[in-house]
Amino acid sequence: MRAANREGREKSPDIDKDVDGTELDKTVQRELQYLDERNRPWVAKHLVMAARYIDVDPALALSHAQAASRRGGRVGLVREAVGLTAYAAGDFHEALRELRTFRRISGVDDHLAIMADCERALGRPEKAMETVNSPEAQALTGAAAVEVAIVKAGLFLDAEDADSAVKALEIKGLDRNRAFSFSPRLFEAYADALEAAGRDEESADWRSRIAVAERALGLDLGEEPEIVDLGASDEDDEDGVDLQGQGDADLPAASVAAGFGAPEANVDAEDGVRELAPAGEDEDGDLLPEGFADPLTDTYGEGEELDDDEDALTGGDHDDEDSAEEGFSPDVLDAGDERK
Repeated sequence: MRAANREGREKSPDIDKDVDGTELDKTVQRELQYLDERNRPWVAKHLVMAARYIDVDPALALSHAQAASRRGGRVGLVREAVGLTAYAAGDFHEALRELRTFRRISGVDDHLAIMADCERALGRPEKAMETVNSPEAQALTGAAAVEVAIVKAGLFLDAEDADSAVKALEIKGLDRNRAFSFSPRLFEAYADALEAAGRDEESADWRSRIAVAERALGLDLGEEPEIVDLGASDEDDEDGVDLQGQGDADLPAASVAAGFGAPEANVDAEDGVRELAPAGEDEDGDLLPEGFADPLTDTYGEGEELDDDEDALTGGDHDDEDSAEEGFSPDVLDAGDERK
């Protein structure tokens, strides 16, 4: 039985007074329409709370996501929220189980990198490598593909194979002169891999591009998001902004959609950019380190051009009892996910 449905579970956490559920993106609200009128507001409010606290108090965010799941657990994005918040809280067993369920319900493969990182954190590197090398993972694009590459590179670094880690990160989106939403994350991972391979000069060069990309993308503004969503738009990186010839002070802020688990306040918030969990296991076979990755769906598009002259500034099935409780239409289970 999932944690959200166990007997004796804790009382659902309180909702902040300023939250009414309408903060959710319209796409998310459409997915919640399959819930009845009694349960829909409950689920929506707890999803907003989960997104609000995932960065500052992951355990509380997980409690809110689990509360949402008790009444909306047959909606894919709700299970996704439980998986992402469990990952943020370091509960990799729960995260893996919930994201598997989300994938089965929705048919969406966007979180394969997180699932692989869970396997890695739980001391199963072979399973993690199998996941990132799967046809489904290799078919991903944009930020989701970048996160797969970063997890794969991490696995090679764990095995002390820095050269393979470098190669794993040499993907289409790696361009020092053009910034995509995922570029700071990718640049940092690539710089780390180069450093591990003893290529210090190249590492320093790529590391110098991180802040340039952050500025170009407007990721250093420290602003709070106005919306909460469970996935970034595929159109985020379609056109980009041409920045050639502009100085650092003139770099415009790109428009980037908010994503669940990634309230767009900074680099980490803007694109679900998070540190991978370190590999290994404790005496019980589990490792619960801090940090997580949140791959979102992006497309490469043209990105944002960077000047070379800029001064240097990265599961199990849901219980049957929920269907009656939430008033969910079973037809949606075969409908797939709108974001696929």
